[in-house]
Amino acid sequence: MAKTKYVLNGGLAFSEEKDMKKLSKYAKDGWVLEGFSLLGLGYKLKKGASQELDYSLDYQLEADEEYFSYFKAAGWSHVCSADSAHVFGAPAGTTPIYLDRVSTIEKYTVEKQQMGKVTLISFIATVVLFLLYFMSNQGWVPEIVGQVSYGLALISTIILIFGGLPFIAYHFRVNKLKRKTF
Repeated sequence: MAKTKYVLNGGLAFSEEKDMKKLSKYAKDGWVLEGFSLLGLGYKLKKGASQELDYSLDYQLEADEEYFSYFKAAGWSHVCSADSAHVFGAPAGTTPIYLDRVSTIEKYTVEKQQMGKVTLISFIATVVLFLLYFMSNQGWVPEIVGQVSYGLALISTIILIFGGLPFIAYHFRVNKLKRKTF
């Protein structure tokens, strides 16, 4: 029997709550979260004893010892991290990390701003690179510039998509939370 299982996530910006509930269900079945896998696109689970766990996700760019000790004091143990995303686990029923609307909005606003920076930079790069490609096709710049620009434009378009879609998701999540009452 396999002792490790890999499970894709639904995209943290899109299905955070669903993913955390899914991980809790796996823990009940004896598959406990060990870490992120596949460049943060999935989870690595380890076979063990069945556990009643809740999972929660937080974002912090510069996580230090004080940051992790704050969650530990609240009953949450650090499980794994990928970039600025940190997953914490606690026995089922532990008081959630975010209780109020203001701190929850702040959590997603910070992520929205980070994704917004990536999106803006990649959007500008994509436009400039495609303009250079177009200018090359018109004979205004050397052909090699156009070829290189086209390849780089494709890469920046991918970055734009992978930054832009989470930006949009966080934007809608923040707006929804601002309209919602707890």
